[in-house]
Amino acid sequence: MIHILYYEINTLMEKILKKELGAKLKERRLQLKMTQREVAHHLGIAQPVYERFEKGVYECSYDQLAAICRLFDLSSDYLLGLSDY
Repeated sequence: MIHILYYEINTLMEKILKKELGAKLKERRLQLKMTQREVAHHLGIAQPVYERFEKGVYECSYDQLAAICRLFDLSSDYLLGLSDY
């Protein structure tokens, strides 16, 4: 029973973190007046894949996260919710 509850909490937290990351990606992209297609091009991925990052459906790889941080001039700590900036 405890194992199942632990799994459900972890799954919920993962979904919340993906949604928060996606919201930050979208907010910054809009601040920079970039399209999803432009960001995807810089990352070397298809636009629908990047769209899923913003929607919190897909997780990006470490390499993709690093590229996003460089492109958006943001820290990974901020994107992952470990700092406020």
